[in-house]
Amino acid sequence: MFGVIVKREQVVGPKGLGMAALALGLFLSGCSSTSLNRAPVEDRGTAPKPTVVVAPEPAPVAAPAKPAPGAENAGKPGYYTVKPKDTLIAIGLETGQSYKDIARWNNLDNPNKIEVGQVLRVAAPGTNEGTAVTKPVSTGTVVATTVAPGEPAKAASSPSAAASAASPASSASAAGGDDDLGWIWPSAGPLMTAFDEGKNKGIDIGGAAGDPVLAAADGRVIWAAAGEGTMRHYGNLIIVQHNKTYLTAYANNSTLLVKEDQRIKKGQKIAEMGKSGTDKVKLHFELRRMGVAVDPGKYLPAR
Repeated sequence: MFGVIVKREQVVGPKGLGMAALALGLFLSGCSSTSLNRAPVEDRGTAPKPTVVVAPEPAPVAAPAKPAPGAENAGKPGYYTVKPKDTLIAIGLETGQSYKDIARWNNLDNPNKIEVGQVLRVAAPGTNEGTAVTKPVSTGTVVATTVAPGEPAKAASSPSAAASAASPASSASAAGGDDDLGWIWPSAGPLMTAFDEGKNKGIDIGGAAGDPVLAAADGRVIWAAAGEGTMRHYGNLIIVQHNKTYLTAYANNSTLLVKEDQRIKKGQKIAEMGKSGTDKVKLHFELRRMGVAVDPGKYLPAR
């Protein structure tokens, strides 16, 4: 460390000022040349970020499936489990009941609103194990008449009036079992297709468009409209409930002449033949015993 001593008397005038400045510069230069002992710096780079482990959220617990209405009655006699595309009218035909009765027994506000898996009561409350109550066997001999196509049908006022001049219904008496209603042919046309339990649940009767379709026995109309759902191929359809055992169905009509809940007589003209729901003019006729399709040929009189 050193310095420059400048005497006051030596600093005179501009020359003296120059020398003073030079001396001060040398002093500052000497100071700056002094090395400073600094601690070494170690570069370790960027510190790694800590790993954060997030625990997975627990999987949501699925709510238990809500059982379909009436599920506790599944498999019991007198109950029916709804399948895809079922309608109440189809269920009624399969079980031998009016769709309105089924709706009432199950407290259905909207008969068109049923769900797959739903279990419906299809027998009147109080019946034995859900089966239909049958009537005693009729012992009387009944004959039936047919009406030719184009001829007006006459409503029968009684079974004896309707059974005027025709062959005895011997097969009906033998196969009718617990009920003999004195069945008549619903059309005078030729038989096109016979009953086949696996393929054809009724018979097909030929004819011309507009030929009369007749009620095969006394009864009450429980459906008179186009078929729905799985029954669309029935076209314009009439279903008649004759008693707690028997229903008949008249399908593929062009015109319907009766309404729901209307009481009809055997031989009464209820529709006109057509080809709705099919590609040929015909009458598709079914006879159901407690909902099960049976061969109408075993009940109708011989021609």
